[in-house]
Amino acid sequence: MSESVQLDPVDLHLLRLLQNDARTTYRDLAAQVGVAPSTCLDRVTRLRRSGVILGHQLRLDPAKLGRGLQALLSVQVRPHRRELVGPFVERIRALPESRTVFHLTGPDDYLVHVTVADMADLQRLVLDEFTARREVARVETRLIFQQWDCGPLLPPGQTVPTRAAGA
Repeated sequence: MSESVQLDPVDLHLLRLLQNDARTTYRDLAAQVGVAPSTCLDRVTRLRRSGVILGHQLRLDPAKLGRGLQALLSVQVRPHRRELVGPFVERIRALPESRTVFHLTGPDDYLVHVTVADMADLQRLVLDEFTARREVARVETRLIFQQWDCGPLLPPGQTVPTRAAGA
């Protein structure tokens, strides 16, 4: 586990703004936070180097790309040994249908979020890519009816200062 990074109110404000729109220019960020653009650039660079900012992603709508069905696959691997787990995870991560893979505690070893075209495509994926593998003991499928994104991730107990009107 990596250690947490000390963040001051300016860092938190920058993170909140960037989470809402990662394309915001340094000039606009600096104006909203109340620092010089060079200071803003230095702080964002430090947040990237320290690993707080992991990158920028383009989000696509799976349904508009012909993958309107989403599911969560609970996967049990047996035996659960490192020499089997590594190749299994790499294979699942390489599948274009895989969106996210979680390694879990409890009765299931993995939870895999997948997007597919339809039920026949989901059946093909489960049978050909999961249960066909020798190390996969069980797969349980749950369809996703609806999904909501949650708010921005900021450290618990810390708030972002708001600028007073006219300040």
